[in-house]
Amino acid sequence: MSFARKEYEFLSEIGLSSRNLGCYVDGTWKANGPVVTTVNPANNQAIAEVVEGSVEDYEEGMRACSEAAKIWMQVPAPKRGEIVRQIGDALRTKLQQLGRLVSLEMGKILPEGIGEVQEIIDMCDFCVGLSRQLNGSVIPSERPNHAMLEMWNPLGIVGVITAFNFPCAVLGWNACIALVCGNCVVWKGAPTTPLITIAMTRLVAGVLEKNNLPPAIFTSFCGGADIGQAIAKDTRISLVSFTGSSKVGLMVQQTVNQRFGKCLLELSGNNAIIIMDDADIQLAVHSVLFAAVGTAGQRCTTCRRLLLHESIYQRVLDQLLDVYKQVKIGNPLEKGNLLGPLHTSESRKSFERGIEIIKSQGGKILIGGSVIESEGNFVQPTIVEISPNADVVKEELFAPVLYVMKFQTLQEAIEINNSVPQGLSSSIFTRKPEIIFKWIGPLGSDCGIVNVNIPTNGAEIGGAFGGEKATGGGREAGSDSWKQYMRRSTCTINYGNELPLAQGINFG
Repeated sequence: MSFARKEYEFLSEIGLSSRNLGCYVDGTWKANGPVVTTVNPANNQAIAEVVEGSVEDYEEGMRACSEAAKIWMQVPAPKRGEIVRQIGDALRTKLQQLGRLVSLEMGKILPEGIGEVQEIIDMCDFCVGLSRQLNGSVIPSERPNHAMLEMWNPLGIVGVITAFNFPCAVLGWNACIALVCGNCVVWKGAPTTPLITIAMTRLVAGVLEKNNLPPAIFTSFCGGADIGQAIAKDTRISLVSFTGSSKVGLMVQQTVNQRFGKCLLELSGNNAIIIMDDADIQLAVHSVLFAAVGTAGQRCTTCRRLLLHESIYQRVLDQLLDVYKQVKIGNPLEKGNLLGPLHTSESRKSFERGIEIIKSQGGKILIGGSVIESEGNFVQPTIVEISPNADVVKEELFAPVLYVMKFQTLQEAIEINNSVPQGLSSSIFTRKPEIIFKWIGPLGSDCGIVNVNIPTNGAEIGGAFGGEKATGGGREAGSDSWKQYMRRSTCTINYGNELPLAQGINFG
């Protein structure tokens, strides 16, 4: 079926049509749930229809996935890495089309859309090497003629539930590692970005088919909360990775914990940038602009609080207001635009409600603060002068709203940074080593990401990504995050003829 608008025809190059089945189950596209229409947030016009999955589709998929897991976990890890390498190559061939789809369906500007897909490619490259480094330890035993070692084995099946703001990159963080670790993947994409879920799945499925591997190694569903709840409750899924709000994440965690499953949570952020009196002001202002306005303020790592030393407060603020006035707002697919729309019309309403709450709690709008009258979900990038003690500052408003506040001492700034329930990302701008090392030390930032002289967003895949407190405590992507996707066994082997016991115990 052809698309209603000519500018959507590129979608056929990545296997999409004007009506799509939203479940990939054991090598077959099917769906028995409701029909939804995905829309372009820049104009709220329909892109295509998607038939969502049902709980019955899910059950069929899980039966096949359970059988595929028995095969996939026995494939040598470097061979699994070769499959992930091929997935990366497949993504490279469709980088521009997929990036354009991310921009079209989610609403982020095109360079960010392409960058998101590139992030999965980077994860594939990382995991190819990782597949040869899933190392355990050899541990000295206190007993003669004994050896003690660690073995890392696959969990079996990993469930991945992703959010609209990074509709495919977060899948990459999880799936690339899960696959090289020997797990099958069950993915529920965001309900409002189903085309991305389908297009990504088609690429992965093509690689599995080309290598004559069981298609149920990778299973995906477009759908709503019923599919998410099924994943959370399913004892066949050893690990559930969930990205979303702290409120929903807590419910997912409680459900998974009730069955003694493992949970990896990437939840809300309320990230602060501190600018000290010795900072490079120009560097800091440019960083704040990207951190606060990028992705229309819809990143979990978006800068939401700006803490300025009182001696440079007005100087920084004046420069920031000046660059805000130069931000080009418009169609995210058009070159030169820096700010696209919010993802949904409900997001736009949340922005309006948030502005009213801000005003009621003493916030002073310095720039922005209004929706932009248009067919799309556009709002003005906003800077608010407000007390750090206002209740609204403790919450995450998923929009380009930046709270600015003064501080006098480093200690005060750190206390403000740490005063919110969330603990994802943070950054400080300074040239002084003594400040840097206090900031990254035990009495500094309490976040999972602690930066110096760079924004709060734009993390590299080589480090572990995640946060503390109400952000959930999970870690994805680089470093040793892979250990969450495997089970560890401590193995003690007696290769002698006697039975000495640990701790010198003599038992008869």
